[in-house]
Amino acid sequence: MAQAAPAPQGDIRSSYLRDTQRRRLYSLVLVAIFIACLVSGLKLAQSRNAGGFINGLPQLFAFPSEVVSEAVQKAVNLPGLLLKYLPSLIETINIAGVSTLVGAILATVLSLLSTRGLARWPILIPVFRRAMDLMRAVPEVVIALVLIFVLGGGPVAAMIAIALHTTGALGKLFSEVNENADLRPVEGLASVGSNWSQRMWFAVIPQVVPNYLSYSMMRFEINIRASAILGFVGSGGIGYDLRNAMSWGKGRYDEVAAIFILLFVTIVLVDQLSSMYRNRLVKGSHHA
Repeated sequence: MAQAAPAPQGDIRSSYLRDTQRRRLYSLVLVAIFIACLVSGLKLAQSRNAGGFINGLPQLFAFPSEVVSEAVQKAVNLPGLLLKYLPSLIETINIAGVSTLVGAILATVLSLLSTRGLARWPILIPVFRRAMDLMRAVPEVVIALVLIFVLGGGPVAAMIAIALHTTGALGKLFSEVNENADLRPVEGLASVGSNWSQRMWFAVIPQVVPNYLSYSMMRFEINIRASAILGFVGSGGIGYDLRNAMSWGKGRYDEVAAIFILLFVTIVLVDQLSSMYRNRLVKGSHHA
């Protein structure tokens, strides 16, 4: 049987050049559409903004400069203010810690129930996945506003809101970790009559716990910031004090500076500590 003659090198080169030019054309069209949408969006925002975004740009650094100048003038008050708002900072960290712990526990259960090969009820995998998608899609501030309307202001609303969002976010990450777990220990325990909880606890959790802890610690950093932000809507913590200090305007900017310093130092310390422990966990899991 005669074999087809190979295509000439010139035809291959010209075909490659045509494909390359076509891809470049498509990329240019997409970039042009993106720029057009961006410009139209900025124009729409500018037209609907009461003060005018472009006109207000020169005032962008006016508030930070006022805060810094007043904080420098009242620098002698900063140590006392740092101590004054330390309890609120601890409350914010507590909210973040409890919500991260609750969210991680719920995410562990939901991720195991939504992973193929591990799920207790395989037919319900889409249900559990959509539940995590819903928790992850709704911002914490929206959940907190609803809970504040029901429960009233306070840290409980913030904790529940952050825990629900954490469940959805960590559940997605945990599910991806579960998919890489070795199923042979699970099958071995199933062959000797162990139930689903025992298989998960003794065969799956030991494999995935380093990654679980790593993701949970990273989420704890995010939740500290989220807890501070939720304070602006009345959920307690240092964010609530920051809102009150900013609402008073000039004369209280030294308090605003003290709160910013506390938040900055805390987030940097937590980031460094969690990064260090995450690296240890990852290295330990690789050596195991």
